[in-house]
Amino acid sequence: MNALNRKTAKTNTYTERIIQFGEGNFLRAFANWMIHEMNKKAGFDAGVVAIQPIDQGLINMLNDQDGLYTLYLNGIKNGQAISEHEIIDCIQRGINPYENYTDYLANAENPNLRFVISNTTEAGIAYNASDKLDDAPQSSFPGKLTALLYKRFQTFGGASDKGMIIIPCELIDKNGDNLKKIVLQYASDWNLGDAFVEWIHEDNIFCNTLVDRIVPGYPRDKMDAITEELGYKDNLVVEGEQFHLWVIEGPTSVKEEIPADACGLNIVFTDNMEPYRTRKVRILNGAHTTLVPVGYLYGIDKVRESLEDHVVGSFLKDAIFNEICPTLDLSKEELDQFSNDVLDRFRNPYLEHALISISLNSTSKYKTRVLPSVLEYIKRKNELPNRLLFSLASLIVFYKGDRDGKTIDLKDDQSALDFFATQWATGDLPSIAKATLSNTDFWGVDLTEFDGLLDLVTYQLENIVLNGMKQALKAL
Repeated sequence: MNALNRKTAKTNTYTERIIQFGEGNFLRAFANWMIHEMNKKAGFDAGVVAIQPIDQGLINMLNDQDGLYTLYLNGIKNGQAISEHEIIDCIQRGINPYENYTDYLANAENPNLRFVISNTTEAGIAYNASDKLDDAPQSSFPGKLTALLYKRFQTFGGASDKGMIIIPCELIDKNGDNLKKIVLQYASDWNLGDAFVEWIHEDNIFCNTLVDRIVPGYPRDKMDAITEELGYKDNLVVEGEQFHLWVIEGPTSVKEEIPADACGLNIVFTDNMEPYRTRKVRILNGAHTTLVPVGYLYGIDKVRESLEDHVVGSFLKDAIFNEICPTLDLSKEELDQFSNDVLDRFRNPYLEHALISISLNSTSKYKTRVLPSVLEYIKRKNELPNRLLFSLASLIVFYKGDRDGKTIDLKDDQSALDFFATQWATGDLPSIAKATLSNTDFWGVDLTEFDGLLDLVTYQLENIVLNGMKQALKAL
């Protein structure tokens, strides 16, 4: 059986216009797939040079396959469960700067280079004071990037049209702003001069981004069947879900250079990404957190099974559309579309997501993901969100640590576990509710100060404990 490479597979080659720091599963299933789509459907002609950002990586394996790999996208698409696969050919070559630093730095001399993409983990955008300009390479990703940008600045004499559009995908807030700040710090540390700093400010664009696609990665347990299906050997097969979202915050000129609209890609260009970040946290993450204690105590173990159950599924839909969405400022059309996409993702038969795994640190998750919706709902409607508070009552019962006589494997900060153990030892439901809701260490606010909230949660708590989750949820 043939190995996958450009001799054994019919593929295209493209002009190298993108430097990509990171060669892992996420970028290959997310950004590289979108680049592939734009090359194929919109004539983007953007080839990628993948840079290995740390000493250990996949660059040698990637080069063995001439940058090629097979991507499987599995999930709900146009209302149907679909699994489809395709060879992605936008990566032209890979470079390990720890072995070939000269080749790495030579990319700065490429006049066609325009974009930088990165995903170097959340810890990748970090300042390392020991990095020096003459290191080969610098240890940090921002250090490597600064050296590349300075080489480009020198090569083209600070030409304004040789600046870069830099689009980091690391999962930190304001990733582009933070990356630019560190690059400027190195410019100061290394005495690169005012002209270089001005060129960074004026001619390079650092975008903040929000990325969203579940990427399970390399399907190790299915590779025998996949290899038989493909008819060739591919050591870099990667799986992702059908859903994708890339929010890019920057000037309108960025949108003009990336033909996403022509390909139907879910790339949002905006000058303010905060509404989209809030939407994701409140709807996607918030729905997960709202569901967990309710579904689990109901007797369900998986997210998909929760949506398939009429009672639990209806509860979650009502919570999203009637109590979470009304607290957000985007258009109803955008919110409804995103919410329906979220529900499709939860129904994905190719991804089995255990409720108990999402339950990790549920108190802090409720505070950051659900409580803002509760408080905003009260502010806007002057009434209580019944379902979101039912989830809170369910969370309190969940931390009793018992489901139908079997111990729940609770995972949270020890202080939280100790608090609930102490409360449940009393057996006094009204006092448990009051102590939990007034715990400002949990919520940052005393929830008993909101009119009627303590009474409602106490009633729901008693209903769940005395009548069971199934009866309490049906009564809701």
